[in-house]
Amino acid sequence: MNGPATEQVLRERLGERLRGFRQHSPRRFYAEVAPESVPEVTRLLFRELGLRLQTVTGTDGGDHMELLYHWANDGEGYVLSIRTRIDREKPEIASVAEICKGAEWIEREIWELLGVNFTGHPDLRHLLLRDDWPEGACPLRRDYRKGEGDG
Repeated sequence: MNGPATEQVLRERLGERLRGFRQHSPRRFYAEVAPESVPEVTRLLFRELGLRLQTVTGTDGGDHMELLYHWANDGEGYVLSIRTRIDREKPEIASVAEICKGAEWIEREIWELLGVNFTGHPDLRHLLLRDDWPEGACPLRRDYRKGEGDG
């Protein structure tokens, strides 16, 4: 299934919950969805369409947190990134680790470095930082001050 066909499936399944879709280059596509749609989109892309989760990236957008779920269609040779934005003050989104096991460690990494809480995650604990790292000291947040957890 190529990028335009994937767009059609997303439009049919999500309707208004698909907030946007664009082609960046011949093999690179972006879609934006509401945070509550991420588990459904994961089921669709992973279980039904057979795409592979490459990684999830997160950034502190100042007034929001942005998550990008990067999916590869290896057979067709394209990448689709699913973008969603969540509240920076209460950064919470449903975990997709039970749907796609490959997300488990990625979500742990984003949790500890950006402070995003993945509800329903099977094992949300430190992966990269020390176990005694200060709670709330998230090194990839804009307001992180060096020294808070570096000692």
